[in-house]
Amino acid sequence: MRDDLKTKNVIVNLTFEFALDIIKYCDKLEQNYKYGLARQLFKSGTSIGANVREAQNAESKADFIHKFKIAAKEMDETDYWLQLCLESYDYLDNTQILRSKLEDISKIITKIIATSKKQ
Repeated sequence: MRDDLKTKNVIVNLTFEFALDIIKYCDKLEQNYKYGLARQLFKSGTSIGANVREAQNAESKADFIHKFKIAAKEMDETDYWLQLCLESYDYLDNTQILRSKLEDISKIITKIIATSKKQ
């Protein structure tokens, strides 16, 4: 991410970077004529960061938690599509790297939700 776009918010930055990685990955899928899978993965993979970003302007604590829960659902869906890619397309070499990044993001989002519920 360009320095002028970075924030001090780690999860916002991580999910933005992940979305950029997903865009590149989906380009590879489309180059191999996997349009349907690319479309599904693109939607869920970029939606994570969009929901995290939207949560930054939540109207209430409940709204904040709700937006992060939506991001968590999108993470699960993204992981599903990445698992399919891992099992189906051995020519995509960075699938496991994306799943690892997603796992790191998942840990942070899960912690944010749990902490927010306690407050």
